[in-house]
Amino acid sequence: MLRNTKEKRVRVAAELPPELTQARRFGKTRSAQSGALLEDYVELIADLLATRGEARPTDVARRLGVSHATAIKTISRLKREGLATGRPYRGVFLTETGLALAERMRARHRLVVDLLVSLGVPNEVAEADAEGIEHYVSEATLKAFTQFLQSPRIGRTSRKAPRLSGTSPSQILG
Repeated sequence: MLRNTKEKRVRVAAELPPELTQARRFGKTRSAQSGALLEDYVELIADLLATRGEARPTDVARRLGVSHATAIKTISRLKREGLATGRPYRGVFLTETGLALAERMRARHRLVVDLLVSLGVPNEVAEADAEGIEHYVSEATLKAFTQFLQSPRIGRTSRKAPRLSGTSPSQILG
């Protein structure tokens, strides 16, 4: 039995991708993690501006479940990266670049939700899962999601593919 276990371990280890390929994959994930934080902030700020007319750091902190200090630090980073501006006692506003990023992230989110729901995932679960997935999928994967949702379903019930919430593939893919 021990021998079989060792053989299985050796076989799995022999299937590792080349170092540069694996490093590139992990690098892509680390980069996406860094960008995901900013994307979440930009998306939320856009939503707050659209629904309340203002985006205060306090509201951002509460809605993201972080401390006020953390929200201030991240909003400062958004400003340094040209995604947001601020006025004393007026909250945070998005630059044109920030607004474009927020729109792109919202479209990506809707596409991922639509895909998950079309696969039978309950809406609330799909919304929660999309919060993570939207940051990590490649443009090629998003394009495949779009094509899948727009294609006729062979061998499935007559359930129609969900509409992509009024977004075009070019909006999603940036």
